[in-house]
Amino acid sequence: MVKAERRRGGRARWLVLPVVALAAWGCVRGGSDTGSPARTPAPSASSSAEPSAGPSTPSGTYDPAAYAPQVRKYAQRAGVSAQLVMAILYNEDYKPHDPAFERSWQKYKPDAAFGIANMHRAAFDQTKRGRDFSARKWEELPDDRALAVEAAAWYLHDMSAQLPSHVTGSLSRDELMALGYNAGGGNMAAFARGVKPGSQASDYLTRLRDNWKKAGTAVAG
Repeated sequence: MVKAERRRGGRARWLVLPVVALAAWGCVRGGSDTGSPARTPAPSASSSAEPSAGPSTPSGTYDPAAYAPQVRKYAQRAGVSAQLVMAILYNEDYKPHDPAFERSWQKYKPDAAFGIANMHRAAFDQTKRGRDFSARKWEELPDDRALAVEAAAWYLHDMSAQLPSHVTGSLSRDELMALGYNAGGGNMAAFARGVKPGSQASDYLTRLRDNWKKAGTAVAG
């Protein structure tokens, strides 16, 4: 975006990484991670009082549906659709969500996004203000997937608050919020006024619609 890192080429681009990033990743996996946050994140997800259900820290292969309990929990708290949050997680599952990989890639590309919801530092710092996770750090997102879900849900809440009561065009409010997640609030407002999304936003919207049904199935349980 500006918020969540935009998709440029899909999952395939992550299969052919620059030599520098691969070398850095190998070093991190084989030794200490110099890009790790100074403060070790809490092992069980959110900074709120109650622990989150289900897995929080990364382990093995990643499946967005495994985080349905966190999605339902934080979507409800933020007053947004759990199906929308889950669909965005599916949209953002275009690159390896391995903590060591993400930190290695960030060293190569400092403006890269972190976590399973692919959130940029500025978006996270803005979203956390005045909320339960205000003391948390952007650098913790790769290690704490529940925190990533919580931040994404509240970012969508903020996008919803920026939408006008009446929108022009055929896009639903959830679709506009998803585009806001991907392209930022300013672009979302333009789309809400009837401006036609460009190619990148259209691609994001197409994939959101493709992921909508399975996202609903994932959060239904």
